[in-house]
Amino acid sequence: MKLESKYFDSIRVSSKRQGAKKEERAPVCQWKGCDKPGGHKAPKGRGRDNEFFSFCIDHVRQYNQEYNYFEGMSDTEVSNFRKDALTGHRPTWKTGANAWANGARDEARTADAEARVNATQRTNRKARSSRTATAATAFRRQLKPLEQKSLRVLDLGNEATPQDIKTRFKELVKMHHPDANGGDSRSEEKLREILQAYNYLKQSGLV
Repeated sequence: MKLESKYFDSIRVSSKRQGAKKEERAPVCQWKGCDKPGGHKAPKGRGRDNEFFSFCIDHVRQYNQEYNYFEGMSDTEVSNFRKDALTGHRPTWKTGANAWANGARDEARTADAEARVNATQRTNRKARSSRTATAATAFRRQLKPLEQKSLRVLDLGNEATPQDIKTRFKELVKMHHPDANGGDSRSEEKLREILQAYNYLKQSGLV
């Protein structure tokens, strides 16, 4: 093949084009003040379903944590959106004569579907609550000896909650304060013991 051949020229041009494509870089992160490569897509929001921002990995994570699809919608609008989502936002009609012509929504079927969803959510919440209560009870059974002793100083059992501890502490401080006992040294000693027990429980993260 001759070097001046038109075929040789076309091959060289094609090679340059391929090289140019390989050198293409990711867009710059669209987060204000960031100049890192923005190789990660993030949705622009409701009503702009096919539009995306380009962020770096750090900013796409931050954006996703703060993203709220229902931002700006009222409670009624959110409720209506949830109802329509049960049928894929497609219209439904009542069965029977001329149902298609009337174009009426099948409210009974939608309400039934929503009731099933709500029942499932309530069951899941109860299960989570039960697991949380069980975990809290198990934690109380594993208290250290000094933590148990501190609770006994406050006249509390191992199952006492942080609020129980705070409330009991305030009651005992008022009860044994020297001003309320005419400067009785025994009250001062008891108050000192109560303060030490409460501070220890606080340092242990139980308050």
